[in-house]
Amino acid sequence: MDSTYSPTEPPRAQVDAYPGATVLDFGTNWCGWCRNAQPLIAQALDAQPQVRHLKVEDGPGRPLGRSYRVKLWPTLIFLKDGQEVARVVRPSKADELRDALAKITDDVKA
Repeated sequence: MDSTYSPTEPPRAQVDAYPGATVLDFGTNWCGWCRNAQPLIAQALDAQPQVRHLKVEDGPGRPLGRSYRVKLWPTLIFLKDGQEVARVVRPSKADELRDALAKITDDVKA
């Protein structure tokens, strides 16, 4: 899994149209919370290769993060067919991510 947040973000309309399971991972490359959470996020998502994972660099004036009202980093938004079904802010336990993934996938084994 790439641990770099992309400075290029897709438009909200494109994200809303994504079929299936998607995780939006908002943060920045310099954020200590974001860097510390990467192994946990990678572990959860590596087990779910069918889930689209977008690492989006966030900050003031970034429209995608503002449209989801992101306040803290990292914030992971779990989408099913473009609709938010779960959110995890500053994950610290694998269970938090597993539970959120279970809401957007049909084959997560708890």
